[in-house]
Amino acid sequence: MIIPVILAGGSGTRLWPLSRELYPKQLIDIYNENTMLQNTILRLEGIEMLGAPIVVCNEEHRFMTAEQLRKIKIDPHAIILEPVGRNTAPAIALAALKAMENNEDPILLVLPADHVIEKIGDFHAAIQAGLKYAEKDNLITFGIIPRSPEIGYGYIKKGEVLEKDTGASKIEKFVEKPDLPTAQRYIESRSYCWNSGMFMFQASAIIKELENHAPDIMILCKEVIATGVQDLDFFRLSLEGFKDIPSDSIDYAVMEKTSKGIMIPLDAGWNDLGSFDALWQTGQKDGDLNVIKGDVLTHDVKESYINSESSLIAAVGIEKFVIVETKDAILVSPRDRVQDVKKIVKQLKDLNRHESVTHRKVYRPWGSYETMDIEPRFQVKRITVKPGAKLSLQKHFHRAEHWIVVSGSAIITKGEKQMLLKEDESTYIPLGTLHRLENPGKIPLELIEVQSGSYLGEDDIVRFDDVYGRKED
Repeated sequence: MIIPVILAGGSGTRLWPLSRELYPKQLIDIYNENTMLQNTILRLEGIEMLGAPIVVCNEEHRFMTAEQLRKIKIDPHAIILEPVGRNTAPAIALAALKAMENNEDPILLVLPADHVIEKIGDFHAAIQAGLKYAEKDNLITFGIIPRSPEIGYGYIKKGEVLEKDTGASKIEKFVEKPDLPTAQRYIESRSYCWNSGMFMFQASAIIKELENHAPDIMILCKEVIATGVQDLDFFRLSLEGFKDIPSDSIDYAVMEKTSKGIMIPLDAGWNDLGSFDALWQTGQKDGDLNVIKGDVLTHDVKESYINSESSLIAAVGIEKFVIVETKDAILVSPRDRVQDVKKIVKQLKDLNRHESVTHRKVYRPWGSYETMDIEPRFQVKRITVKPGAKLSLQKHFHRAEHWIVVSGSAIITKGEKQMLLKEDESTYIPLGTLHRLENPGKIPLELIEVQSGSYLGEDDIVRFDDVYGRKED
């Protein structure tokens, strides 16, 4: 059996303002109608002996991850929650240990959740080519046949060719991201591939190699797996044990040291969408080679990426530019400078601004809320509650709330009483009153919430009961 291991951590800072710390690129629909996470799983359809995936993600992204899997009708083998990021070696070690429960030893297909692969048939063929080597205890990586001398990727040098038809070869060495002249030499030699970060191996094989080459990681991973607990859809790991695990990539920890490494070359329209220039390269272009999304008007604009979420963008006389608008931020940059967007994100974090962390629209397991207006003593939100969902039973010490139902119906718990509100009806929740909001209907509940008080932060919530097991978020 092949079990996909989907690595869904990371924050995607180079795609700000579309991607935020709590809403990273793997969880947004930047390429097509599905999110990157959903595409990663959907492109595996048709592979024989394919098991349910193991998803490794940040604890803060757990509800969005579970909801996106549910929307494409995927029941995962496990969703492993990382309390803090520790790079790919611990993530893969945890997934391998989880996969081997019940004395099973499947083949693991390790895939980052934020890649684009356009030629699905070629991708499946490469997996089949790697499978026969993985079944013999080899560690397979997929090397991308390079199209240009990229300096943003690591490279893998081919060793002894094992099979001419598939191009499978031993791995001679891994090399870091090169400068441009070095990358040019790599391309001209035809001996190098881009390092894709995709792998394939038997669970027992990668565990053995981790034990040999990174025993400090493996020992601690075994301990946190042994003490982990199942919580609703999620497998939770102890922060106390997890934070002591060394942070290391699987390349450094194992692949550069093992004698069992084999590379399968892949030419399948791969892109890791690591920048807005990559979105331009992979996007559908108009006659002026522009990629346009949303409400955009242009005159004399060429080879640009323009994305509008909520407002009209009008652009005149620019070439090779990126303009991205969201409801709370606008990015303008030449296409050849978009790698520096992460420096803007650092400034935002240094200033403790929320734009680095979240959008105006915030997702919760019960639905979402969007801030419409905010001043020092009041805040207006639009709240959407999914059918059958309900918020926690809670109270606030510093704010009161007014709720006005716009569409749908709501069951309101207020103190010891319950009431049913319908469209155009409202209620008032005084400061300190125990309350809960629930959608008993079959359509989404939409309401406007007006908060008033001396402090309006999201941490002014005391929960008494929550069906999602939350304490603080």
